[in-house]
Formats: sequence, structure tokens, C-alpha cells
Amino acid sequence: MTSETSNPPTPDRIRRAPKVLLHDHLDGGLRPGTIIELARATGYDKLPETDADKLGTWFRDAADSGSLPRYLETFAHTCAVMQTKEALFRVAAECAEDLAEDGVVYAEVRYAPEQHLEAGLTLEEVVEAVNDGFREGERRARAAGRRIRVGALLTAMRHAARALEIAELANRYRDNGVVGFDIAGAEAGFPPTRHLDAFEYLKRENNHFTIHAGEAFGLPSIWQALQWCGADRLGHGVKIIDDIEVAEDGSVTLGRLASYVRDKRIPLEMCPTSNLQTGAAVSYAEHPIGLLRRLHFRLTVNTDNRLMSGTSMSREFEHLIDAFGYTLDDMQWFTVNAMKSAFIPFDERLAMINDVIKPGYAELKSEWLFRQTASTSGSVGPQATA
Repeated sequence: MTSETSNPPTPDRIRRAPKVLLHDHLDGGLRPGTIIELARATGYDKLPETDADKLGTWFRDAADSGSLPRYLETFAHTCAVMQTKEALFRVAAECAEDLAEDGVVYAEVRYAPEQHLEAGLTLEEVVEAVNDGFREGERRARAAGRRIRVGALLTAMRHAARALEIAELANRYRDNGVVGFDIAGAEAGFPPTRHLDAFEYLKRENNHFTIHAGEAFGLPSIWQALQWCGADRLGHGVKIIDDIEVAEDGSVTLGRLASYVRDKRIPLEMCPTSNLQTGAAVSYAEHPIGLLRRLHFRLTVNTDNRLMSGTSMSREFEHLIDAFGYTLDDMQWFTVNAMKSAFIPFDERLAMINDVIKPGYAELKSEWLFRQTASTSGSVGPQATA
């Protein structure tokens, strides 16, 4: 008998494998039916479809434009129905439930509080409603026999001027559900250096932050995020491939920025399906994650926006397994990378790795032994025991 560890895992095993998600947008992961119900309750009448299946298809089709700005336009509808405490609570709770159902055991979910103030909520009320929703979702998951822990990342919009205010908000709630800070939005014309005051503040406070960089824009975006702003992680970072040269004979030469990213073990929050939709990659098989994996960059696999991309963590891994022949060992490698890179304390990360992730993969890897035994041993009836 030989182990099945070297074989691509089945969809069922992919779903059951413990997974860690670091890059997921709350307003990009709503259930289509929830959007319709919230729109009806709040009087929002601009949805392009009022049937849940058709609305889900519309979001995916609208996001498949190959343009990051066009992709971002789809969020006008989801944000429009997330303007009350009740709506934010519901969306956050369902987010945690859906992730747990997909086998995610730890997630950092990001959202921009400044985008949820149109109905009169304060920034603090937004954060508290989302935090309460995540806790409720964790409770529901636990009642269903699943375990998940969700931390929030507060995002500032890079085209706006509230980054310092949101950074201060993230710091106030850092011991109450918020684990870090982020900036997001269109990269071109809005470099991260516009928000240096926020990043300098967070560094003085010994707080964590990630920056969307190297998605639609190139190496300068990554360089500024790291060397000017001091990001702990890179949101996407897919354009680091532009600093890597592959010769005809297959030899690889890393530029100084790519070498720095790899040497410093800077985590890259890769989102393959989203990258295809925004034009940052042309196919799963040609996605830079394949080469970066072989070069041992600190890679993580993420969903970005589950609604717009019609995806989940399991689907992301399915695509990568189809493209690169990855195994459970590879899945575990990506998952441990993500847990190492999370913004919770070291001892808690270590406990998740040793007590949840590794045992979960060990159990999946050992299943073949028992299936093999069951298929080769004959059953013994009651009469044979006399």
C-alpha cells in the first residue's frame, strides 16, 4: 500500500481540510438572497436583478471585466444595503457561517467603516455591529459542529482622506475583535504614500497593517508599501512577478525587490480568481502563484470577494490543484503560511497550527489507510463468532 498524500485531493477532502483566510472583503461576500431582502427592507431599488440566482450571476459577470475600477463598481450595491446595525450584524454573522461551512478555521475579514455611514451610524457603531455579527456567526458555527475564529481588519479607502481616523479606530478596538488595518481601492493615482501619517501612527502603536499593492499597479506600488509605509503583508502582491526573470533554460533570476520580499518572508495575500477577473493574471495555469510557490515565497491563498468571484476557499484550492497538481501537503503549506502571517498573537497562531491545522491534515492524510483496510478485509457475520 502507498499513501494517497501525493495524489490531488478530492473536492470533499478540500472542503473538509482546515483553511486560513487572510484577504476577504465583507462587502464582497454577501449572499445574493440577503442583498435582495436587505434592499427590500431599506427601500433600495437599484439592484439589477431581484432573483437571487440571477443577481449572483450578474455580480460575477460584472466583475469579469478585466478592469479593477469596473470590478470595484459592483460594490455600490452591496454597500448600499449595509447601512444599518441590523444589516451589518446579519452580513457579518452570515459571513462567519459561510466560511465555517467551507472549512475555514481562522479568517481576517476586512471592510471600510467609512462606507457604512449613510444612514447616520457612527464609525464606532459600525465596528461594534460587525464585531457582534462575527461573534454570532462563530456561535452558530459552533452549534452546527464547526469551529471558526474571525478577526476584523478596518480598511481605509485610498482615494479618501480618512486613513488616520480609521487607523486610530482600529487601534481603539484592537483588543475587541479588530486585528489590524488596511487600505484598499483603485491603486493607480492613489499611492499608499498618501497615507503615511496613518502608517506612521500604527507603527508607533505597534499595530499591524496590510496594504493592497501590486494588484493593478506594478512594482512601485509594492516598493512604496514596504519601504515607505512598512506593511506587514501585501494584499495581492501578484505583480512581484515583474521583478523575476525566467530564462529559456528555466533558470530564474530575482531582482532586488523580489529578493527582499522573499528573504524577509513578507506574506503575499494571493487571490487567484480575483486576479483573473481584474486582469492581473491571464489564467490559473499561468498565475504567478505557480512560480512563486516553487521559489518558496511566503504565499497564502485567499478569496478576495466571494460574491463577485463566485468563489470560496475550497474553489480557489480546486483551481490551483487542477492547474498545478497540488496535494494535501501543498494545501497544508499554504495554510500554515497563512496562520504564521495572521495578526493575532504568536502563541495563539502556534496553537492553531499545532492543535487545529496539522491534526486536521494528518487525519485527512490517514483516511486512505482505513478505506484500504475496509476494502480488503472481509466482513465476519455473527455466526462466525461462535
